[in-house]
Amino acid sequence: MKKRLISSYDEESDTFVGKVEGEKGYCADYGISEGIYLGVNNSHLPASIIIPNASKVFNTSKTILESADVKIGIVCDEACLTFSMCVEDLKIFSAKCRNSFGIPKIDYLMDSNI
Repeated sequence: MKKRLISSYDEESDTFVGKVEGEKGYCADYGISEGIYLGVNNSHLPASIIIPNASKVFNTSKTILESADVKIGIVCDEACLTFSMCVEDLKIFSAKCRNSFGIPKIDYLMDSNI
């Protein structure tokens, strides 16, 4: 499932924020990896991503994070959630965690270029 991602990066606070277009907010916020927080909607589908200290979390430069070409992939089954982030088609981060959030089986792509 593809969704349009609206994202911004604030270099001063080193915070990356991404939101699925059309989502009005989120009903729960989960830490899916150290420093990465996933907001889900009432249907337990991804709605937003918040990453404080993003350049440290991703071990990359702030200049790279300022790009408007961002893709976030979330693949989930009953057991695991896999998160990946690409900037300008270069994977900068990937993490896997236990799906203890009630997120259904999905293959979700949030893309700033849709």
